[in-house]
Amino acid sequence: MTAAIVAGLLAGYGIAIPVGAVGAYLVALTARTSLSVGAGAALGIAAVDGGYAIAAVLGGAALAGAIEPYAVPLRWASAVVLLTMAVIGAVAAIRRHRAGTSGADDPDDGRADRVTPARAFVTFAGITAINPMTVVYFAALVIGSGAQLAAGLEGVVFVAAAFAASASWQLLLAGGGALLGRFVTGPRGRLATAFVSSAVIVVLAVRMLVTSGG
Repeated sequence: MTAAIVAGLLAGYGIAIPVGAVGAYLVALTARTSLSVGAGAALGIAAVDGGYAIAAVLGGAALAGAIEPYAVPLRWASAVVLLTMAVIGAVAAIRRHRAGTSGADDPDDGRADRVTPARAFVTFAGITAINPMTVVYFAALVIGSGAQLAAGLEGVVFVAAAFAASASWQLLLAGGGALLGRFVTGPRGRLATAFVSSAVIVVLAVRMLVTSGG
């Protein structure tokens, strides 16, 4: 049970921590509207992360019997996918930093007074849902963790922990508002959060290999 909690928390933070366009938009929207609107947006992001975690766990459970004979090579393949994502994320962050790219397009610019928590939830859920890397990320984690995580209570705990981790980080961004935003959405902050995320993903991959007996 503890392993599922740790795996879920690491998974949630691994996908949530890098502050890209969505994170920058979340902070900016909260800063000029209200905490309730920001909280709605944050929970919209976390809800999609949790939904993808559920999809990955259910898919892993359905495939558990079929993939069991190939458990070891699949764990290695999943670890490679995670390590590749970590490297790509870090390299992309370095390139953006060198290019001086920052900020985010704001689809609600000029209409902040009409944004409600419910609308923010739906908007941010939609923005997050179109990112295919999220489902690839969770699928790699579940397949690499084997049938134990994909079955029953372990899967439920994993999903709950992943949602809690994602929600806590997004709510931290919303709660910080403009004050925190000046750091995390600036060039150095975005580079730092990308590196932290990559480090968490590397830990997940290494943990997966160690658990499988390497």
